Amino acid sequence: MSPGARTRLPKRRGKLSRAEAEELFARLQALNPKPATELEYSSPYELLVAVTLSAQATDVGVNKATRRLFPVANTPQAIAALGVEGLKPYIATIGLYNTKAANVVAMAHQLIEQHGGEVPRERAALEALPGVGRKTANVVLNTAFGEPTMAVDTHIFRVANRTGLAPGKTVRAVEDGLLQAVPAAYLHDAHHWLILHGRYVCKARKPDCPHCAIRDLCRFKDKTPGEPDPVAT
Repeated sequence: MSPGARTRLPKRRGKLSRAEAEELFARLQALNPKPATELEYSSPYELLVAVTLSAQATDVGVNKATRRLFPVANTPQAIAALGVEGLKPYIATIGLYNTKAANVVAMAHQLIEQHGGEVPRERAALEALPGVGRKTANVVLNTAFGEPTMAVDTHIFRVANRTGLAPGKTVRAVEDGLLQAVPAAYLHDAHHWLILHGRYVCKARKPDCPHCAIRDLCRFKDKTPGEPDPVAT
């Protein structure tokens, strides 16, 4: 389906129907067939570190830091050798860098001691690492290992609720709802499509509704006024 080809579906209230969810992802896929994280990495370990550093920070800011860090230290052994004080100068431009430095170094030691220096592919093992929560584990499982997980950040939480794709009051409720609502064929890439849509189109303060490819499907009542983009209708 081309971005200009739209399937007209009857407008409804509340949660999107299965047909509407299918149409939503078909459109997002047409616009961006191969979505990817904007964090820069070349190994599962680099991704794990980058995602850990990205909490309450922008991907742009993290990439600037890791471009300096990874050429010097991009393995658990190298990070452990740097130590907390050695790591801090590389990530000092990132928010909460003191805590993050301590977590990343402790994580490196745990990976060496318990996993032979490799990033584990199991959720429980990932979540047991210092500084790694469910969202970070989901990103690593999905992006590094191809698992059909759903990492819900503020962007995805907003898009899931506004559109009616998977309304929920908590992050976990939205995650569980998305795993049920996203058609299986789109589940692997859904995380990237939704986060990019929230970052660049369905923005928090002023969503760019006139240029939104899924505007007619979306349940958001307070759409930003403006003439719809012909390509997005």
